[in-house]
Amino acid sequence: MKAHLFLLLASTALGAPAAHARTVPSSDRVVSPDSAASFREGTVQLSTGVQLHYVEQGRQDGPVLVLLHGYTDSYLSFDRVLPLLPRRFHVYALDQRGHGDSSRPSCCYSQSDFAADVAAFLDSQHIQRAVLVGHSMGSFIAQQVALEHPERVQALVLIGSAPTVHGNPVAADLMSYVDTLSDPIDPVFVRDFQASTFFRPIPPSFLDTAVSESLKVPARVWQASLAGLIAEDHSARLGEISVPTLVVGGDQDGFFPVSEQQALADALPQGSFALYTQTGHAPHVEQPHRFVHDVMRFLHGLRQQ
Repeated sequence: MKAHLFLLLASTALGAPAAHARTVPSSDRVVSPDSAASFREGTVQLSTGVQLHYVEQGRQDGPVLVLLHGYTDSYLSFDRVLPLLPRRFHVYALDQRGHGDSSRPSCCYSQSDFAADVAAFLDSQHIQRAVLVGHSMGSFIAQQVALEHPERVQALVLIGSAPTVHGNPVAADLMSYVDTLSDPIDPVFVRDFQASTFFRPIPPSFLDTAVSESLKVPARVWQASLAGLIAEDHSARLGEISVPTLVVGGDQDGFFPVSEQQALADALPQGSFALYTQTGHAPHVEQPHRFVHDVMRFLHGLRQQ
């Protein structure tokens, strides 16, 4: 019964039963003719002590995009986006500490810890500045990087985000259940959790992959990562983030209402807001073509400045 706690909360917020998230055939995935034909896979030992797994694609000398996934996801959260990105960009998609195929240290899952990994990764690849694209948890980490390492950030794209997770009632209720988790985690709960984040149809293969990736994450990382998100509140410092920022959200987001998404954009000196209708917590998954189009237009605008 309690295993469905978050599902019930999220489905109420979304206005539709998340357990019956609609799916579409995987043939819905379309590859841009200008996209990288394949990606390269790598693992690097960071100065923070984390062994980090990542994939990269595109031109080695192109503008750098670093993609940061959400809570219990992996780089595969961007699986519907990567084929659509033009190959003129040098794109890195990371498995963050404790997630995917990266190492799972016994401690240290605050937003600052994750942000330090991003800066260390940029050091490892000899990258001075990058555009950070973060979804959900990844969006708060991207904000933290911009606050703690401002010289490393060229621009931000924040997906499914808000000024803070601190005080968020859905996150607090999820934490109350996550605190009870032990290994192995119930796959039914994980599927319900993942399905509840989508409102539009998604390919069944994508949902299966998302569940498999979340099941890689041990209970202690589920707990520590969410606790770190809830504990940190840098909303009062958002005015310090001076780089151009695109906030992308869905009007059916079960975590963050439109008012919070708009508040984030308003708090950023160079913030702009793209709201997708009939879309849930993961606009980049639910509307990948529109998302890539909006990001490319945003980045093109940077070149004009």
